[in-house]
Amino acid sequence: MLNLEAPMMHRHPALLSNQEGLAPSSSRSAAAYRDAREVIPGGSMRPSSWFAPHPPYAQRGEGCWLTDLDGRRLLDASNNFFSLIHGHAFPPVVAAIRETAAQGTAFGLPTPYETELAEMISQRAPLLQQVRFCNSGTEAVMFAVKAARALTGRSAIAKFEGAYHGTYDALEISYDCGPQNWDGPDGNPASVPYCRGTPPMLLTETVVLPFGDPKRCREILRRQGSRLAAVVIDPLPSRIGMVPVSAALLEVLQEARQRDGFLLVFDEVISFRLHHAGAHTLFGVEPDLVALGKIIGGGLPAGAVAGPAARMAVFDHTRGRPGVALGGTFSANPLTMVAGAATLAGYDEAAITRLAALGDAFRQATNAAFRSAGLAAQLTGLGALFRLHLTRDEIRDYRSITPPPRGPGALAAVQAGLLQRGVLLTPNCSGALSTPMGESETTLLRLALLEAVAAAEA
Repeated sequence: MLNLEAPMMHRHPALLSNQEGLAPSSSRSAAAYRDAREVIPGGSMRPSSWFAPHPPYAQRGEGCWLTDLDGRRLLDASNNFFSLIHGHAFPPVVAAIRETAAQGTAFGLPTPYETELAEMISQRAPLLQQVRFCNSGTEAVMFAVKAARALTGRSAIAKFEGAYHGTYDALEISYDCGPQNWDGPDGNPASVPYCRGTPPMLLTETVVLPFGDPKRCREILRRQGSRLAAVVIDPLPSRIGMVPVSAALLEVLQEARQRDGFLLVFDEVISFRLHHAGAHTLFGVEPDLVALGKIIGGGLPAGAVAGPAARMAVFDHTRGRPGVALGGTFSANPLTMVAGAATLAGYDEAAITRLAALGDAFRQATNAAFRSAGLAAQLTGLGALFRLHLTRDEIRDYRSITPPPRGPGALAAVQAGLLQRGVLLTPNCSGALSTPMGESETTLLRLALLEAVAAAEA
């Protein structure tokens, strides 16, 4: 029997004011969705921002709050999928964009702004001596893989089962697999296509590794390591369960890299925020290349490949055709560059320490409340990042959460319940705290989670 009386005794006022439920079919968001269906496949530009029957449509945001077209105020713990470390309309970012836009929004020439942001990244993370900008995290990981292939002369890569690294074909392999197809004939993780029409050769060129089994990972790399250009890893992969990479697995990867000569690529598109000098510093690793995105753009489209100068020379175009040509019409767009610089300036070591402590306290208090209430639920994560799982079992890797505990509709029901209570998480119930948040907001978030999970279990 649930015991919700104690944690619900002092309900947050914002929960009381958001009990009207999801916007009805006659709402402005519903009308906007009907209009979108006419001109946009599926009615949304991103599958990840759609959920049934339709998402609320955003009208404006301020700090950690957003308001939808129907006037509902929502605590935003999605932060545009972790890209808004300072929440919405961060005044220094708004001011920087406004001032820069008045001088021009794009040029066919370089600007000092790209150098300034690259210098900020390098000063924070000394391993990242040089930086090349692109327009998304997908592009950043893609170009890191292309660089590894050019530097090693090999074509095969390895990634971890269930990990998401954007929409580059080779890195979509085994992003979404299940018990019916996840083992190959040898009992190791199979290479499973995601999109229809994936070239069959990509299945042989992408080796899939088990995140939660360092011993088996070592065995696979002993057989496959000599043909790999790179191993790509996110040290806190949300799709794998948002559990940190183990020291044992990192030891396996570094041992194999030294033996076989492949490059170790850290995908820090999300996890760069975990430490002032990047997640690789937090985990004590020196990767060959690092892919960046999200917060380095201050809410505008951004991505980057960064690393030691000797590795980054593969992109140098000043001596003729480079090993890898990295460029684009909007790469290092001046508005993105100044927004990113304003964001990083405001995300200093003190802000990181405060937000990490707030995140640790939030996860611990919420997990204790779940236990007290007798709810089969837990939060995983690190720093200000978290993900909800509807189970008490240990979360180790992708297989420990696939298929989802209590069925695929349970998390959707919790996310809908959170919206009813004025809280926005991603569709898989991942979230992030932002710098405008404090104990009041994490208390609201914790109470909303408890109510939504309890309602889903009832």
